[in-house]
Amino acid sequence: MKTTAQTYKQFLVSSQVNYTGTYLAEHIEGLDENSVYRFLKHSLFTPRLLWEKIKAVIVWSKNGYILFDDTVIDKDFSFKIEGVRKQYSGNAHGIIKGIGVVNCVYYNPELDRFWIIDYRIFDPDKDGKTKIDHLHDMLTLALDRGAQFSTVLMDSWYSDTQTLLWIDSLGKTFYCPIKKNRMVDDSSGALPYRSVDTLLWTNETLFSGKTVKVRGFPKDYKVKLFRVIVSTDKTEYVITNDLSQDSTEGCREETAIRWKIEQFHRETKQVTGIERNQCRTNRSQRNHICLAMQVWVFLSERAHAHQTTIYQVKRSLLDAYMVEQLRNPGLVYG
Repeated sequence: MKTTAQTYKQFLVSSQVNYTGTYLAEHIEGLDENSVYRFLKHSLFTPRLLWEKIKAVIVWSKNGYILFDDTVIDKDFSFKIEGVRKQYSGNAHGIIKGIGVVNCVYYNPELDRFWIIDYRIFDPDKDGKTKIDHLHDMLTLALDRGAQFSTVLMDSWYSDTQTLLWIDSLGKTFYCPIKKNRMVDDSSGALPYRSVDTLLWTNETLFSGKTVKVRGFPKDYKVKLFRVIVSTDKTEYVITNDLSQDSTEGCREETAIRWKIEQFHRETKQVTGIERNQCRTNRSQRNHICLAMQVWVFLSERAHAHQTTIYQVKRSLLDAYMVEQLRNPGLVYG
């Protein structure tokens, strides 16, 4: 018996704790685990196949948002998997070994729904591309595919001058945190540039933000800067090219939408087994990641159709098992 994409994705949907090829083979009569490994090693599943799934269900909005962020597929206890490299993980708050993935998520504010529309594996040793290169590739492709959106949100990692000016030239709005040592001028040239965390803030500017010049931007190009208190121990400095934005709270609400992509990262890791594959080849890992993301799309659509959460959809598969075990226990207590 040969492993197929349908079989593998059904396995990712159905399994609750174990996502290895060995576990799959153990639960299908006539399926050998080597068939699973050959399937992952010799198939070719790419981000374009994910788009084929998404384009049939996504609902665009002229007020939509495109979100960029990266995550690390944790392989901290793996030593021989190709494509694994040491990199910073926000989830782990430190350096771990893993496979970096740069994701592009679309958010429709009218429906309060989001979809993964593209992704790229961060593997500079293989393709020489930076995370910012991947952002440019995905945003260009989104435009070519007819994506409707008004705003781009991203982390400070992507806030380089070229990217922000490019987004502005597209007629789109950006909201983006910048690092605290970014040099800005809030004095219209009367004072030298200063790092953003040394600026003085009045009650008025804390409420309505500052108009500043960021070093490296064109001479007459100004942005609004807001000091946003995220938590008791975290402050973000957020810039936007929307000069009409005059409220820090409004800025906070815009940037909060960025956490939809964090929700996507959390859900894929908890319900699809995206981190659990232990195949050693680069192609096997890439195929597994693509198939896991397709499974997230399926589970997300099912959750929306039933007005529930993706976690409840996943756990509901255990209901029939529990009913059967209570009726006819496989392991009888006594």
